[in-house]
Amino acid sequence: SRGSGGPPIRTQLKMLLLRLCLTAAGTAGLRINKYQKPVLFASTYNDAISDAPVAIETNKNDWETKYRVLTPVTLDNRKEEYTRFDKYKSKYMGRYNSVDQSKTDMSYADFGALVAAQEYSFKNGDILTGTVVQYDGPQKAMVEVGAKTAAVLPLREATIVPLSDGETISDFVDVGEQYEFQIVSDSRDDGQVTVSIKKIMYAKAWDKLATQYAEDPVFEAEIVQVNRGGAIVLVEGLRAFLPGSHIMGSGGASDAMVGKRIALKFLEVNKEANKLVVSNRRAVIEHSMASIKRGDVYDGIITAVKPYGAFVEIMGMSGLLHISQISYDRVENLEATLAAGMVIKCMVIDHDKAAGRIALSTKTLEPEPGDMLRDTERAMACVMSTTKSS
Repeated sequence: SRGSGGPPIRTQLKMLLLRLCLTAAGTAGLRINKYQKPVLFASTYNDAISDAPVAIETNKNDWETKYRVLTPVTLDNRKEEYTRFDKYKSKYMGRYNSVDQSKTDMSYADFGALVAAQEYSFKNGDILTGTVVQYDGPQKAMVEVGAKTAAVLPLREATIVPLSDGETISDFVDVGEQYEFQIVSDSRDDGQVTVSIKKIMYAKAWDKLATQYAEDPVFEAEIVQVNRGGAIVLVEGLRAFLPGSHIMGSGGASDAMVGKRIALKFLEVNKEANKLVVSNRRAVIEHSMASIKRGDVYDGIITAVKPYGAFVEIMGMSGLLHISQISYDRVENLEATLAAGMVIKCMVIDHDKAAGRIALSTKTLEPEPGDMLRDTERAMACVMSTTKSS
């Protein structure tokens, strides 16, 4: 029923009940939202850890507040806010341990600055030291050079020497060993670069040849290829051209010479022009000319017959037996007297060590004038026994 001048008794009871709830809520630490409704609360998060009650405010328009969780003050000295994920992580994975940086050699800030200052970009031509970490098949190796990812060393860049069939990358570099490498390609998006040992060997070979060229020594090298103009030889791993005119002997360059080692001297060494020229003639002449003397007699082989005389090879050098020096008698038919491949004895009558020219004579060896024309074998048999053999 309704009292005199006041609200109905039912309404009065509701208001009384609400006052009692509000009083209890204030005592327990609850807060009232704008709708005059009590908000959910928790007296403690973990009674064993803390007895301090913590309330939660809910706000449907605030996502961060909506997903916030209760955290005991004793576990949150830095007053950090935790999400639902942090709650589950704390429950099932444990919390991150705090680190006392005063006991470390480097702080997080210093470490971050060091990483930021690290240079990971490389340019073509850069030379650095790296370690072979593994083989990636028979054709390449992976090299640790301090980049974001391991660098690649292809087989073709592992050596300056021409590759043979069946050779693999393991024939030239060993896993775990350090080598000098040169960058031959820029970094890709993933930071990977291509490196080369061949480029470094190539540069060192040119420097070594430049020094040898100044000293002008006699050296040996292998013929690896022949062509119409001469031959190709390997000198310190570099391809050098040997002109046909500088190959001793009348045959010049031939396939039979491939694989043989011959004495050589430099004619030209030019790194800028990538030009390397050698001579077999210079090497042989320098070695042989030192022992040749005028008046000495040597065994020789006729290598070619020309209208003006014959070329005779003695001690690896080619000398000219002029038609006027064959016999005291007039030579009417040279080809009837001398032929290529014939072995004869010749006397050195003149030589030019600088130019490598040798002048020979057989008429000085004739017992009687004209014997070389009438009976060449008899004339050669009568030559004095002091003939020197090559």
